[in-house]
Amino acid sequence: MVKLSVIVPFYNVQQYAPDTLRSLRANAREDFEFILVDDCSRDGTPEILARAERELPGAVHVRHEKNGGLATARNTGIDRARGEYLTFLDGDDWLAPGYYPRLVAAIEELGCDFLRTDHVQCTARARAVHRVPHGRRNVVMNPREAILPADRSTSVDYAYAWAGIYHRRLVDKGVLHFTDGLRTAEDRPWIWKLHREADSFAAVSLLGVFYRRGVASSLTQIGDVRQLDFIRAFDQVIEETAQDAEADKLLPKAVRTYCAIISHHLGSIERFEPAVAKKLKSMSAAALRRMPQNVLDEALDSMDIQRATRLRRLRRRPAPAGVAA
Repeated sequence: MVKLSVIVPFYNVQQYAPDTLRSLRANAREDFEFILVDDCSRDGTPEILARAERELPGAVHVRHEKNGGLATARNTGIDRARGEYLTFLDGDDWLAPGYYPRLVAAIEELGCDFLRTDHVQCTARARAVHRVPHGRRNVVMNPREAILPADRSTSVDYAYAWAGIYHRRLVDKGVLHFTDGLRTAEDRPWIWKLHREADSFAAVSLLGVFYRRGVASSLTQIGDVRQLDFIRAFDQVIEETAQDAEADKLLPKAVRTYCAIISHHLGSIERFEPAVAKKLKSMSAAALRRMPQNVLDEALDSMDIQRATRLRRLRRRPAPAGVAA
């Protein structure tokens, strides 16, 4: 039986894939499998992965004939996974040796649905530890309790799929898949659904994932229209949370977070192509009008003056005909 399935999407990362694959080799175990999903790369990545399938113990190489984005690639891996536990890694990141055996041991000891872990963010040569914004460690809790408070960073704001491990029962329950086709913010509806619908989780102080920031091909560095998928992602968060039995309790957090992300993008609007910047404003204005208005009023009242003013001004902006999120 496969104990752990590691799902690793790759797209045009020939410069970084060898480091990623070497780190997987340093985590290999006879009951681990590594599902290497090539999302229709156009550089040398497919050849690197074909070689890895022969040389990396437990490697399974899957290739998309059409680029589908990170969410779709992860879903391909989930559907192929055979492990009792699942985890994720991005094709330009890497791991400390022996990290996955320690991760499996941690979730087996605690016996919960999923674990969240800290990570190391790497920007050029700089290194910084980023911790799960959840104070209690090695304590199994109801994940719904880690969504709030609305005005502080919580576990749902730490949305990195690769910063954790997940029991197969979450797949069987329909909780672990991502929204197909989302090009960015794909982990936001996913982390909210995980915290609303899973039964148990814990945060552990376990470092081993090295997250590479500032990669030129990353969507976080590209100001094209794909960045606007964050609106579709957060619309889904609002819609699904509004249907929750505790919607009155949880919606203020969802709305406030959505507002903060809109404000963040508006604050760096110069990095977008001009046509995309214009669309960002129009789509964001429409998004504000779709939110529960009483909850939005409370969220804006609780925010700092600069962000609140920016969003109120946008809220009053008329949306051009035919603009949709």
